[in-house]
Amino acid sequence: MTQAEFAVLGPGALGSIIAAHLAAAGHSVVVLARGERARNIKEQGLRIKGLAQISTPVRVITNPSELRAAEVLIVATKTPGTEAALERLRHVEVGVAFSVQNGVLKDELLTRAFGAQRVLGALADTSGELLPSGEVLFTRNVSLPLGELAGGAGRAARIAEMIDAAGVRSCAVTDIVAREWSKFTAWVSLMSLAVLTRSPTWRYLSDPDCALVLVRITREVARLAGAHAVTLKKEGILFPLDIVLQAPEAEAVEAVRATGERLRSDAPDHRMSSLQDLEAGRPLEVEETLGHSARKASGLHLSLPLLETTYHLVAAIDRMRLSAGR
Repeated sequence: MTQAEFAVLGPGALGSIIAAHLAAAGHSVVVLARGERARNIKEQGLRIKGLAQISTPVRVITNPSELRAAEVLIVATKTPGTEAALERLRHVEVGVAFSVQNGVLKDELLTRAFGAQRVLGALADTSGELLPSGEVLFTRNVSLPLGELAGGAGRAARIAEMIDAAGVRSCAVTDIVAREWSKFTAWVSLMSLAVLTRSPTWRYLSDPDCALVLVRITREVARLAGAHAVTLKKEGILFPLDIVLQAPEAEAVEAVRATGERLRSDAPDHRMSSLQDLEAGRPLEVEETLGHSARKASGLHLSLPLLETTYHLVAAIDRMRLSAGR
């Protein structure tokens, strides 16, 4: 049976970036992986390029029953199948767990598995891309905030300090739930348009019609956040959330288009992870993000027609694409 300081469930792009930095900094790290990804890491270690150059061996666990204890469990899988994956880890002695997944369902799932007292909130404004070679291209290193779900930094300060010292920018915050919702509010429209247009991020942000749709979807998701008594922050991801939510619609559209033009010059190859998944033939994060939000809105009797329509369109694209590949 294995125990470690850090256990990372899902060494895709972001999970690999975090795990590699912690391992290279001398921390005890194990990754839980399967299939080709597990074989690749066993043979070649974790390999990061781009913003960092790291090649480091790391212990790989393919059978969750082999893990006995972890001081910190980091969930970095794609959202499909998370509940089942956590069920297989209920036996693990976890000190604290947090998830860097998209959406806001993640904290609920961790609480069910390990209890609220062992769960931190987290979000990642940090990104990369898992390449066919098994290497990970590290493209953005902005922030990885951690915090107590009930408010305050608490245990998050020590963990964030270790991650930050290892090279992945991290900090402890006292308003993590508001930050998680703020990221998600922006992410929903960005993810949806990436799938529907199949374009690099700058292209649809700078297009006037796409920018208009983005503004309207974002405002709908903000209504859902408000129904959960969440006050959103000024910044989401990539674009200024406060302007998009509060300015007149025409001004909000121009702010989104300006963001697109900045990305066109600064990061022309930036693609949302959902587009990466689409092009690689991987399942999209639909039910646990868009679907979860649409069902929450329905339960609260909120009419969010663009969110509802986008959810069904993205779900249909995912279903037809996967069935065609069988």
